[in-house]
Amino acid sequence: MAKQPEPESFMDMFSKLGRDLRMPQVDIDAILSHHRKNLEALEKSARATATGASSVMTKQREVLQDSLREITELVQNYRAPGNPQELVAKQADFTRKSFEAAVKNAGEVADIVKKSGTESVDILRARIKDAMDEIRQSYEKK
Repeated sequence: MAKQPEPESFMDMFSKLGRDLRMPQVDIDAILSHHRKNLEALEKSARATATGASSVMTKQREVLQDSLREITELVQNYRAPGNPQELVAKQADFTRKSFEAAVKNAGEVADIVKKSGTESVDILRARIKDAMDEIRQSYEKK
């Protein structure tokens, strides 16, 4: 029995059609490389965002633990003072400390969020710049 010729692949048939119609050559490797770089940039950006989210959650857990510890200490050490001025002074001091801690912690969480967001955007911005350079270079070659 005679050996049948292997059928052409779809890419071979498409390439032959392009040559027959005298269509411009398409550099598949360049296109795949371009998209691979895009996906790698998206992956790095997502990783930076996930790291930032993890840092925010860690900071929030620390804040909650600190707050619970302070409240526990306050309750354990609470003794009703003899006069109302001392009670008001203790409550005011606790309120002041709580407010200062909340402001400090909110600032730290905001810094973490800003840093991770900036890092993520910088990764994407760099990839967009590189992609534009690649496109510009491909036109300059032609």
